[in-house]
Amino acid sequence: MIPDHHILMAIKDLSLAARQTIDGFMNGINKSKVKGPGLEFSQYRSYQPGDDLRWLDWKRYARSDRYYIRESEVETGISVRLLIDASLSMNHREGSYTKMGYARHLAAALGWLAFTQGDSVGLYIFQEGTVHTLPARKDAQHMARFFHQLEGIEAGGKVGNPIHYKHIFLGEQKRELLIFITDLYERDGEVSGLLEMLAALGHEIIVFHIMAGNEIEKDFGGYTEVEDLETGERLAVSGGKDVEYTERMRAWMANVRMRLLNKNIVYQLMRIDQPMDQALRDYLKQRQQIKS
Repeated sequence: MIPDHHILMAIKDLSLAARQTIDGFMNGINKSKVKGPGLEFSQYRSYQPGDDLRWLDWKRYARSDRYYIRESEVETGISVRLLIDASLSMNHREGSYTKMGYARHLAAALGWLAFTQGDSVGLYIFQEGTVHTLPARKDAQHMARFFHQLEGIEAGGKVGNPIHYKHIFLGEQKRELLIFITDLYERDGEVSGLLEMLAALGHEIIVFHIMAGNEIEKDFGGYTEVEDLETGERLAVSGGKDVEYTERMRAWMANVRMRLLNKNIVYQLMRIDQPMDQALRDYLKQRQQIKS
């Protein structure tokens, strides 16, 4: 089990937070002995504590609800790029958490999980119309840079025009997974445009939609006015339940989900007051589909 969400979010050292998150998620699984490269697949056997999660057969688990290890299989990694929306709306706060803080911790955990599975990890931060890149690699020094860049992210500006980023995602690379962590807030279709461009390029994509409970439920703790972080526009709010607001919010979220699924983009809502277990499961499922 992953340690308490509130404790993990309070850890400023993202490398430490990521390790504790993944250690809990893996439930103490350690690296197992592999029979060696170049061998053909020989057999399945039941999972035993201490086996490497990389050798679990997720399709067989889906059919039988039991864990099986594929023995003597040669493992190959994939390239995982973590895309972070660092626009001003990611500074939205609920209690002691911000969307940006949650995004940092989620990216750190996903990056560390990918690294432990032998995947190369890259980081792409979208902000102020530019993208800060850390190309995908899979060595320990690279992961130190990965965590350092994550810790330094400060939200600002908008995502920017996706056409400026297209060249970054072109090329001959295969076995690649893009993970986009965003609140999907946009004024001029910039986030939707970016996702459409990436999908058109044939990439496998997971979107983790970061939302706060107070914006989903319109619970702003007695405040009578809220401010749009990216435009400065102020809106009056009233206390108590707002049925119309709730219905509109649910309709918008359902519409976003369907639009992404129709483009073969995996969608998962992530509330900043909830643990990251589902995101880690989604990553493992999508990774296995790419490798199959």
